[in-house]
Amino acid sequence: MPHALHLYTIPPHRAFADALAIGLIRRFGADPLRLARGVVLLPNNRAKRAMQDAFVRESGGGLLLPRLVAIGDPELDEAVFEGVEDAEPVPPAVDPLQRRMILARLIQGQDARLDAAEAVRLAGELATTLDQLLVEEVAPHRLRELDLGPELSVHWERSLALFEIVLSCWPAELARLGRVDLAERRRQLLDRVGRRWTAAPPAGFVCAAGITTGAPAIARLLRVVAGLPGGMVVLPGLATGMGDAEWESLGPHMPDPVTGRRRRSLETHPQFHLKLLLDRMGVHRDEFDPWRVASDLDAPPARSKAIASAMQPPELTHHWSALPAGERRLEGVRALELATPAEEAQAIALALREALETPARTAALVTPDRALARRVAAHCARWGIRVDDSAGQPLSLTPPGTLLLALADAAAQAFAPMPLLTLLKHPLVRPDDRAAWLDGARALDLALRGPRPAPGLAGIAAQLAEQDGRDGPIRCEAETWWAEASPLLAPLETVFAGGTQPLPALVAMLREAAQSLGGDMLWSREDGRAAAGLLDELEREAAHGPALADPQSLAPLLRTLMDEVAVRPPQGGHPRLAILGLIEARLHSADLMILGGLNEGVWPGLPAPDPWLAPRIRAELGLPGLERRIGVSAHDLAIGLGARHVLLTRARRDASAPTIASRFWLRLEALSGGLERADDLAAWMAAIDAPDAHRPAARPEPAPPASARPKAISVTEVDRLKADPYAFYARRMLRLMPLDPVDADPSAAWRGTAVHDVLQKWFEEEDCRPDRLRARAEAMLADTRTHPLIRALWQPRLIEAIDWIAGQLTENAAKNRRVLAVEQDGKIEIAGVTLRGKFDRVDRLGDGSLAIVDYKTGQPPSTRAVKAGFSLQLGLLGLIAERGGFQGIAGEARCFEYWSLARNPRTGGFGYVDSPVDPKKRDPIPVEDFVSIAAREFSEAAAAWLTGDAPFTAKLVPEYAPYAEYDQLMRRDEWYGRE
Repeated sequence: MPHALHLYTIPPHRAFADALAIGLIRRFGADPLRLARGVVLLPNNRAKRAMQDAFVRESGGGLLLPRLVAIGDPELDEAVFEGVEDAEPVPPAVDPLQRRMILARLIQGQDARLDAAEAVRLAGELATTLDQLLVEEVAPHRLRELDLGPELSVHWERSLALFEIVLSCWPAELARLGRVDLAERRRQLLDRVGRRWTAAPPAGFVCAAGITTGAPAIARLLRVVAGLPGGMVVLPGLATGMGDAEWESLGPHMPDPVTGRRRRSLETHPQFHLKLLLDRMGVHRDEFDPWRVASDLDAPPARSKAIASAMQPPELTHHWSALPAGERRLEGVRALELATPAEEAQAIALALREALETPARTAALVTPDRALARRVAAHCARWGIRVDDSAGQPLSLTPPGTLLLALADAAAQAFAPMPLLTLLKHPLVRPDDRAAWLDGARALDLALRGPRPAPGLAGIAAQLAEQDGRDGPIRCEAETWWAEASPLLAPLETVFAGGTQPLPALVAMLREAAQSLGGDMLWSREDGRAAAGLLDELEREAAHGPALADPQSLAPLLRTLMDEVAVRPPQGGHPRLAILGLIEARLHSADLMILGGLNEGVWPGLPAPDPWLAPRIRAELGLPGLERRIGVSAHDLAIGLGARHVLLTRARRDASAPTIASRFWLRLEALSGGLERADDLAAWMAAIDAPDAHRPAARPEPAPPASARPKAISVTEVDRLKADPYAFYARRMLRLMPLDPVDADPSAAWRGTAVHDVLQKWFEEEDCRPDRLRARAEAMLADTRTHPLIRALWQPRLIEAIDWIAGQLTENAAKNRRVLAVEQDGKIEIAGVTLRGKFDRVDRLGDGSLAIVDYKTGQPPSTRAVKAGFSLQLGLLGLIAERGGFQGIAGEARCFEYWSLARNPRTGGFGYVDSPVDPKKRDPIPVEDFVSIAAREFSEAAAAWLTGDAPFTAKLVPEYAPYAEYDQLMRRDEWYGRE
């Protein structure tokens, strides 16, 4: 005679784990050995931890715990059950990574255009879909039996065809390996357990608690457990009070016998997956009895009624206004809306910190947003409180993971400066001689500022060997260190530069390079062990995988695999605080539950698309809809709302745009008529970082004594001195020189330097022969050190401008004007200081006078700027020339020209001459006054700021101070425009 079914449910307002532990202790705890002989089946390993904590809280002393079995554990085996061993064991499961590699190879075999990284990514999604077929016990051959009609898109037809090919090949691969899929192995094991327990019930009790998965194998086992003499099934938050019509409307619905169409199931409802489980168990919800046990962590019973009302289907929500107050009341639930995720994280951290003020009080943050979880943990560390995120973080975000990815990225990009410096400065690199290593890496950082050098380690060495100019000492220092550091990377460069390579060889070389850089410390912690395990497994299984035609695919392939490896912290966080993901939070209890990140797209998250099976195909096969996760997350929220005290939080915008409140948030607001606001917490959050007073910065005006001021200045610094004296002070007196970005795009200054170098060598080596200039420019562009952007965008313009220069010099030669000198330094004493300058070119005119020429890759300065006392460079160079400051050059300067390589505004071509003393201008400067004006302006400036005591006022003439290198130093935004 069959036994009666033992089915129970614990409502949301009760703390599930504590209520279950108290009930089991009351039933079986009188005899400690009887409790220890029992088995408690739980959904996952985190639920085991929650049950252990609950037993400890409720035991009041020593206690022998029952056997806790997580049926969702990938390592589930016969050993966790008593008396289920069989003469014929369940076949071993195929290693998940081995399966991934084989599937990736099969996918790439059907589409050779896919690289290895993309094939591995698609294989992961294919494996997920395959597991869903196995879990739902859907035979793959049913794909061929579907009548999908002509409306299926070409994309889905192609995906379906590839899916069928792979599925037809995969069983042969399993047979060759003598293994089965992990999901299939678990199904066989659970069925075997069910058969054994049916034939010979265990001596102790068996309690299946908190398991809500509707998989057929799980449902069959739960049905067996419910019928055992000592068995019981306890579900969380089953809606036993829901109306029958509403319950039946959830689905799943059978096809209409006439039309063959299915009525749409409400998979987004929080009770749908429970109803599916009950249907597959063959039980009715009326058979469930309440688990009549209370705990100290329970909320008022009215909370469960309010939660049930809030989660009703949309068509029933119009009755909310007529509901009794007890079914709408959410007493103990507060809400907090913040402006940004940063503020949300700080407010949550304050709530956790506040909970610690009450002895024995516990609190937990539950959120699917791992970035929010990391921020909250960082804020708690502010007070010396360590709170670990039990959901873990991806291996790709841990220090060992980022080091491995940095290695692969640097090698794939031929050791370009940015990825190379990211690698060399990684905190795990060279821990034994960290200080000396960082000194060398920082010297290399300074030496690699500006445009990218030639590719490879040799390209960096070549750039460091060029030690002319201002950066020479820095490059010399970096070159010495680089000679010791580069051999550590050379083997990896050799492998990556060798074309097609076996994936195991690349992984092995990556591991060896990481070992040489990080040493044994790299693998010492839990994240390092996870990285070592992944590399070891990948190196072992990669031979089954796809061909790696391009070694550059290694970095994205690794990132894909690392993103899926969750590294969870070891035990040791704060005993009264927790940060949990949605899966980890199931069955967890706390005095205060903070449900964070309640925005649409976060909680609930957006349904992940299936690239293999279209939604219609999934529905025809009976697979879970893509939106079923919304219903599961709604159930997770409902259980979280059952805590005694609940805080709901959301941010009104994320990093890029305003956010939309979660549908769950809006429902709770509408049901309750407006949730109580946590105004006290908002006030604390606003006050914690608020300054005690507003102290705006004054406009800086340093005034060092005249004796401490520079007594030498170059002609290019005069404009800065007059327009922005503070910038001159910071540069010359504080010696704060702005740094070029690493791997910078070629700036106007860089382009100007390149052109000047071409023209200087053209004069020195070829005496300005017009027919030789273009060849020199083309050689500069072809040099491996020239940035690709220059070749792609600037080359056509430059060549046209270079041809214009050659033609212009030919015309000048016909007028008896010849080049006298180029790129020469000179200086004079004037107004009590030394004025230095370097001209681009000086020509001798036919009448014996001098022409001062300055090359510009952009637009030349305006005559208006010269008249205002700025852009004095040409005039000051003429002054130095007239006073004999340039060796071998004498005469009166009567011509001042800018030779611009930019587009001519009149003709549209590239290259033109502009002169502030051109008599054709509307209001030209008289040529005979040009040098004297420059001398006068300079003398006045020198008397004020170099030999005098005038303050170095910030942004004195802002319209002629366009550069912003020192704006932050002068705190410009705090005072500019207020005076």
